[in-house]
Amino acid sequence: MTLPSSTGRPGRFPAPPAPAPSGAAAPPAAVAPSAALALPVAVWVLTRALLLLFVFKVLVFPGPDVTSDVSVIYQGWFEVLRTGTFPLDDVTWQYPPAAALAVLSPGLLPFWDYASAFFVLACLADAVVTGLLLYAGRRPGKRLAGAWVWIAGLALLGPTSYARYDVMVTGIAVAALLAGARRPRLTGALAALGAMLKVWPALLLAGTARGRTTRSSWSAFVLTALALVLLFTATMPGALAFLTFQRDRGTEVESLGALVFHVARQFGWEGEVLLNYGSVEFLGPYVPLVSTLAMALTALAFGWLLWWRLRARRFSSSTACDAAFVAVLLFTTTSRVISPQYMLWLVGLGAACLVFRGSRMDRPAHLVLAATLVTCLEFPLWFSHVVASDALGVSLLFVRNGLLVAATLLACRTLWRHTVSGPAAAPHRPVPTRRHVPAEREDPAPTAQPSTSRR
Repeated sequence: MTLPSSTGRPGRFPAPPAPAPSGAAAPPAAVAPSAALALPVAVWVLTRALLLLFVFKVLVFPGPDVTSDVSVIYQGWFEVLRTGTFPLDDVTWQYPPAAALAVLSPGLLPFWDYASAFFVLACLADAVVTGLLLYAGRRPGKRLAGAWVWIAGLALLGPTSYARYDVMVTGIAVAALLAGARRPRLTGALAALGAMLKVWPALLLAGTARGRTTRSSWSAFVLTALALVLLFTATMPGALAFLTFQRDRGTEVESLGALVFHVARQFGWEGEVLLNYGSVEFLGPYVPLVSTLAMALTALAFGWLLWWRLRARRFSSSTACDAAFVAVLLFTTTSRVISPQYMLWLVGLGAACLVFRGSRMDRPAHLVLAATLVTCLEFPLWFSHVVASDALGVSLLFVRNGLLVAATLLACRTLWRHTVSGPAAAPHRPVPTRRHVPAEREDPAPTAQPSTSRR
């Protein structure tokens, strides 16, 4: 007897697929990876082209010129840093020593003026982050929601996104979180580099899983940070001067504590609003008290974070991102200063959370996006109303800061419920799949006839 080939019939042509059972739904058509990525890439290109038109002043964005920080302040620091020293006499220099790398980076493009080179590098950093989020979102257990949060967040913040070096720092933070438990040493090293650029990435390791992951990432963080501090201290005078300048800052007009003085001005408070230590701050009676209370609130927030760390019992694949997001939300919301570019930190960390299907930070991340939009309205669009403490300016600040407070409380509650007080999660095991054999193709019941097949 001639047996059929593995294709179902003799010869080289495969058997046609069996017809679907009557009434069965047709299987969904697979979406090509290129088709799934086409829309976010197209939206990124469109929105980023608009941002570049604004920062290059082809189009004029309403309100104060947000690019002056680059063309005046950053370029001034660039001229000092290239001589081999930090700007010791400039109180607006309030950044860790590795920030010199970001300020000096436009020198890599000498064929452009400083500001133009900076904007191009900011756009390049944005593109790298978008690529990382899109790549991660296509992997098993991941999703593209994180990439969409990033694409939308920078667009909602407006030209400020490309007029500060925070987009570069946030890119390093996102890369550190996406490296995750698979490369804990790389996570720690990137977090240290980010912390030496702008301090807050030190919080990225708040939610690392206990055991080997924590030991490897935290030791890499400490070693990398120490190496960078020693390098800059030995080669450039004034590497740690930023600590003094940060200590002397007051209450910035956009912060949570500033709402006290915005309201007090309606009842005759005698303070004033001035440019102080590089930001617009309140100066006058009770300002030191409110600043001290803000720092105490930050200390309490970090006390809660430490308590969570000690109590947490379950660490999933998204816990590191979720905890980092919560930690930076706590730091930002309670800070004496909430500059518009701080929203980039939250957008980036929220995007990293939403890459994971198991993350529960969807609602807090969406609240951050709403706060980012309001931030663009209060700066630069209607910043004059904020400085004047009129009805529009105060309303915008109440809405923006209220959204941040809501996002912070919701994120803290979500993190606690799913790592401390919730039911224990069952270990993840792959579910075996069962092959479905159509009714028309089922083998007939066995008979008493002798078998002719080989065993």
